[in-house]
Amino acid sequence: MSLRSREPLIFERSVPGKVGMDLPKLDVPAPKDTRPAHLRRSGFDALPACSEVDIIRHFTRLSKWNYGVDDGLYPLGSCTMRHNPRLNEKTAALPGFAEAHPMASAEHVQGNLALMFTLQEWLSELTGLPAVTLHPSAGAAGELTGVMLIRQYHVAHGRKRRVILIPDSGHGTNPATAATAGYDVVELPSREDGTISFEDVTDPSTGKVRKGFMTLVQEIGSEIAGAMITNPNTIGVFEYRIKEIAAILHGIDALLYMDGANMNALMGVARPGDFGVDVMHLNLHKTFSTPHGGGGPGSGPVACSAALERFLPRPVVVKEGATFRVDWNRPESIGKVHSFYGNFGIIVRALTFCLSHGGDGLKAATLRAIVNANYIRKQLEGTYHLEYATPTLHEIVFDDHYQTKHDVTTLDIAKRLLDYGFHPPTIYFPNIIHGALMIEPTESESKDELDAFVDAMKKIAKEAEETPELLHQAPTTTPIRRLDETAAARKPVLRWVKG
Repeated sequence: MSLRSREPLIFERSVPGKVGMDLPKLDVPAPKDTRPAHLRRSGFDALPACSEVDIIRHFTRLSKWNYGVDDGLYPLGSCTMRHNPRLNEKTAALPGFAEAHPMASAEHVQGNLALMFTLQEWLSELTGLPAVTLHPSAGAAGELTGVMLIRQYHVAHGRKRRVILIPDSGHGTNPATAATAGYDVVELPSREDGTISFEDVTDPSTGKVRKGFMTLVQEIGSEIAGAMITNPNTIGVFEYRIKEIAAILHGIDALLYMDGANMNALMGVARPGDFGVDVMHLNLHKTFSTPHGGGGPGSGPVACSAALERFLPRPVVVKEGATFRVDWNRPESIGKVHSFYGNFGIIVRALTFCLSHGGDGLKAATLRAIVNANYIRKQLEGTYHLEYATPTLHEIVFDDHYQTKHDVTTLDIAKRLLDYGFHPPTIYFPNIIHGALMIEPTESESKDELDAFVDAMKKIAKEAEETPELLHQAPTTTPIRRLDETAAARKPVLRWVKG
């Protein structure tokens, strides 16, 4: 495919007087500009003036630069970039769903309320938790909602606890969420198999002792509100002592929050509520098929135990006989966390995904995702270093330990993958693995696609040994070559200024 080396900004294509459409001449007086002066932009020219051809060709060229899940394997670890079935798009576009007004009365949107109620039941069954809210609009919003439920639980019992425990293998949003909710974060160390350490851990390089789970419970148990645990964790390892952790937390009347971003490793196979989880969020835009990106849209429903149900955000969709209504009478609710009822279009897609797969189909998808990840692991073991030898589920985290001997880093590997036609995996995360390469193939990929990816990774490893400078220069076949990422992060240019 031949692409122009540089596509100008649409502003740079602008030519005064060009138009993209013909509008009829005004047959009424031109409107007056009634905007207050302080609300008017200054130093900003009019929108670009381009012909229809210019505009179509500009955005078509840009689209050819982009790589999406419809192009091929999109192995972002912990982001679950699976195929989005087109059936989902058809159902979400049905007029009764797409054109429904959020302020319509309940009697006029019974089908929509039934859809939400049905999805809540599916999510309740899949998580093993009796109550669900669909309000949160993304995973981080779901996390915050869940931690607010924990806080409200303690407030209702006359307690003010200050600490949330979070493993060093957790998702990066977890400590931010806990801090936003007003808690102090205390980190739980990982043991040599990548799971939460119950015992104290001594750093071999510094000699510093990090307190394990049991020590923290003994020392500050009365101050612990709960723990936020990603399971499987960010190296793809199942926290096999999760039920024991839950029991210990419950023994001090603390609660267990589970980050459900990796639920695609458990869906239809294991239910978090069955091993003691009190509250968790789910990413509908990941686990339930709508690949996220570009800032949205997302949906992060929260499922919780019966003890937390009365604190859920309002309103709540309830069923009375054969009809559905929206219940605002929730005196102990934490309040609203989203306008109206959440991102309804994603909710429609998620239920479509559930109904089209059925329970057996969801389980099969989970098992295939695990098989695909372990296939890649087996094929690349020995070519790339594994920090932890523990069995993994839906994703695998290699690192650049072997390649750094040749002055090649994770970033070089990721950039070179672009030349082979693949989107890079998640890099430099989780932080507990230096030079991490986190790969998650999902269940969508065929063996042919996995083999092509493995072949590219093996070729890159060989290039690192024989021609490392090639990787330092990568990518070499893309329209834009390697950028100065440090300068881009520290001195970003975020708006066009006329020269």
